[in-house]
Amino acid sequence: MYPPSVRIAIACDNFSPHLSTRNDRRAGTRATANNTEIAYTPTKPSWLNRIEAQSTTLRYFTLDGTGHGSHTEQASMIRRYIIWSNNHAYDERLRRIIDRANVA
Repeated sequence: MYPPSVRIAIACDNFSPHLSTRNDRRAGTRATANNTEIAYTPTKPSWLNRIEAQSTTLRYFTLDGTGHGSHTEQASMIRRYIIWSNNHAYDERLRRIIDRANVA
């Protein structure tokens, strides 16, 4: 729970349930009453959505071209990638690549 004086922003991409908040004012009215802003990412430029870049690399390293035998095996690969990525967050070579990608 946040104090009422703290403004919270909720970033929504173009997933169809998120877009319904533009048409259905109940979510917007409730957000305004609770000092919350609903911010939408632009429709086309996925490069502005920094989560998109993270999910793309996760998909590339753990899902593309694989044939996991079960959801448990797939979840294990995803966990292993996240652990590896977190352990290499301060690798200078990777940092330079990420810095070049984050020109937005």
